[in-house]
Amino acid sequence: TDNTVADAVLDRLVHNAHRIELAGDSMRKQRASPLLTPAENGETYNP
Repeated sequence: TDNTVADAVLDRLVHNAHRIELAGDSMRKQRASPLLTPAENGETYNP
């Protein structure tokens, strides 16, 4: 079935994989539009 095939594919992908942990904010988060940043002082948008 599809589950068996998916398990086999994932097994091959991660068999020799290395795990790398990174610290700090992501580049996408640093480049995010100001519209996507959290509101300050509890401000909310009410259209």
